[in-house]
Amino acid sequence: MKISEILPRAARALADSGVPEHVRESSSLLQFVLNKDRVFLFSHPEYELTDEEMARFDDALARRVGREPLQYITGRQEFYGLEFLVTPNVLIPRPETEMLVAKSIELLGRTDSETFAEIGVGSGCISIAILANVPHSHAVGADISAAAIDVARKNAVDNNVSGRLELIESDVFAGFEPQRFDLVVSNPPYVAVIDIDGLQPEVRGFEPHTALTDGADGLSIIKTIIEQSPAFLVPGGNLLLEFGFGQAERVKQIFDPAVWSHMEILPDFQDIPRMLAAVLK
Repeated sequence: MKISEILPRAARALADSGVPEHVRESSSLLQFVLNKDRVFLFSHPEYELTDEEMARFDDALARRVGREPLQYITGRQEFYGLEFLVTPNVLIPRPETEMLVAKSIELLGRTDSETFAEIGVGSGCISIAILANVPHSHAVGADISAAAIDVARKNAVDNNVSGRLELIESDVFAGFEPQRFDLVVSNPPYVAVIDIDGLQPEVRGFEPHTALTDGADGLSIIKTIIEQSPAFLVPGGNLLLEFGFGQAERVKQIFDPAVWSHMEILPDFQDIPRMLAAVLK
């Protein structure tokens, strides 16, 4: 079949299965299969796929019709101007989390040593993006999942920061050596377990649930991070957390004002409260 025949057929199939932006995604799937850019698709509508290319496209299309995320099919996702490997062992990097990176870069710019720890490193996108933009910084990235650590390690190598990122398998701070950082940053599992069924099919059906939810109200891991971080921060060090919709006030109430100061709720691109920054006294 020719490109001009394939794209509308694929877009209809995706639309019928409820995939948003089905026209764009049909093009993205074909770009992936052909290893060509969007310009090629629209400037060569007469190109006829080989049998092998057609088989690969049909397989990719069937996976997307089944609501598998495009990023798991292609294995890639752009985040903060960098390219990342993503697998079903890690969450797909999301645009709103770029705000966490931007704020981390700002906070580290106020320090001399520029050291930080990330709890729940996943694909490594947060730590790696910070390291790429703060040239003299060093980090420890922790995750409870060994499979996620493997993905983060590959991404650190691909983005040329592996020499400045130590990766450890750890449940929050349990695996850390005694040390102190200028910043602790985390995008922890904050979805309440009762809300999982209401998530998009791509999320609830394919992304790792241990990275989405604590299996309870979505606040237990956040609480652990807040309570344990003081032992790993320098005086005046910063804690920066992402949280879910409607959780801002409950997260703020976990902080002990005798321990923390300058607590600030920060919005995402849609002006929804998304992060909390606090300073250790």
